[in-house]
Amino acid sequence: MSLFSRFGLPVLVSWSVVACAGSKPDAATPTASSPSASTASTPTGEEPLTDPPKPPKASGNPFANMKLWVDPDSLSMLTANSLRKKDPEKAKVLDKIAQQPQALWVGDWNKDVKRYIEYILDKTKADGAAPIFILYNVPGRDCGQHSQGGLKTSDEYRRWIRKVAQGAGQEKVVFVLEPDALGLLDKCLSKEQQDERLSIIWDAVKVLRQNPNAAVFLDAGHARWAPAPVMAERLKRAGIEDAHGFALNTSNYVWDAENIKFGHEVSKLTFGAPFILDTSRNGNGQDEKLDWCNPPGRHIGKLPTLQTGDPLIEAYLWLKRPGESDGECNGGPKAGVFWLDQALELAK
Repeated sequence: MSLFSRFGLPVLVSWSVVACAGSKPDAATPTASSPSASTASTPTGEEPLTDPPKPPKASGNPFANMKLWVDPDSLSMLTANSLRKKDPEKAKVLDKIAQQPQALWVGDWNKDVKRYIEYILDKTKADGAAPIFILYNVPGRDCGQHSQGGLKTSDEYRRWIRKVAQGAGQEKVVFVLEPDALGLLDKCLSKEQQDERLSIIWDAVKVLRQNPNAAVFLDAGHARWAPAPVMAERLKRAGIEDAHGFALNTSNYVWDAENIKFGHEVSKLTFGAPFILDTSRNGNGQDEKLDWCNPPGRHIGKLPTLQTGDPLIEAYLWLKRPGESDGECNGGPKAGVFWLDQALELAK
């Protein structure tokens, strides 16, 4: 188990609130179903790939006057609803998670990614809100660890990104690009593969920003991953100049203060780029003596807010969904499966 095995895949599957993935659901337990529960497949289009034009320089805070979406079908909400009559106290604790806006993860578990994006946008528009999508499908994802997967080739990834963009159209939306892709850049890739990854991520930035209402943030790890100058150089080569900014602490537990200091250092080295911060599970920080994956004794952090008091921090967000496992470690089920015991511990 490595510190770099960081991200759980929030696949919506049939689930039992206390069992591992693949267990038969209890009769009283709801089964989550949505387009994201589809079997994984790769894009099939063979249309010629063309380079997108360079987008205009991003300016202003894209979160200004934005309403963040609360998913009524999140696994935490469905679990809380299932417990309201038989265990109202647990349901009340889970509501601390379920009633907060959280990002949606998109990857190789989405059979028709264009349709899925459209489906979510139909729901969020009806609520007058904007969704946050975490795009997590780069080839060689997570270096084959707990969240391994992703598409097989760069061209498949470029086509997939274009389908994401087609699904979003001209709607107001936030994208966070490829958690751990820059943090793990030198951990399992050759020099040529590193160059290719940076190239296709920059391509993704430009494709997604053809939508003038789309905000795009590049994931930049966290304060304990790579030194600020190293991460800044990777961000430059991945297209930070065409993005709105970068994201920190996605799916991790590092204290806000550490990440804010790191974020300011990275910003100085990346044209003054602003950043967003995942506060979903860092309310008790990261204990260096504990394994990163599903560490006990953690708590939810700062609630999602667009009022940060820092002009460089555009939002505190819940990018990881609290209660969804990091992987089969420390007693947890497979990555992304909802783990009731962990959720209750985080929310208490």
